[in-house]
Amino acid sequence: MGESEDLKRYVEGGDGISVIRGSSNCRSWNNIQYKPGVSAKNVGSKNLSMNVATIPPGGVAYAHIHVGFEVMLYLLEGRVRHEYGDGLKKTVENEAGDFIFIEPGVPHEVFNMSDSEPVVAVVARSDASEWENIIPYDRTASR
Repeated sequence: MGESEDLKRYVEGGDGISVIRGSSNCRSWNNIQYKPGVSAKNVGSKNLSMNVATIPPGGVAYAHIHVGFEVMLYLLEGRVRHEYGDGLKKTVENEAGDFIFIEPGVPHEVFNMSDSEPVVAVVARSDASEWENIIPYDRTASR
């Protein structure tokens, strides 16, 4: 069973309104765990995707770039540090209650700052395919 078919099993309704009930994490990408969420893969979204992401204690979402789409996050739990920009030389720290906006093309790596608590965030993307348009970034490279 492919990922799209598997994610469709969480969807109720149709005819203009689709619902996904509360559920646990069921998949992962780049050391981040995800709930089913909504995307082109299960509700047929054309321009957006939205999910709840969890970075486990001490976890790292390795350096990457979002190609051609924006990302907005709202931190529900935990504290993260983003190392970002050319060579990942800039840093910003965020905690529960913070909103984060990441422009397309900005290299970044995300660190859970706790060794005992997860980071949980709502993630919205202007890309219905979720992480298909994300590429790895070599922190030793310069643009």
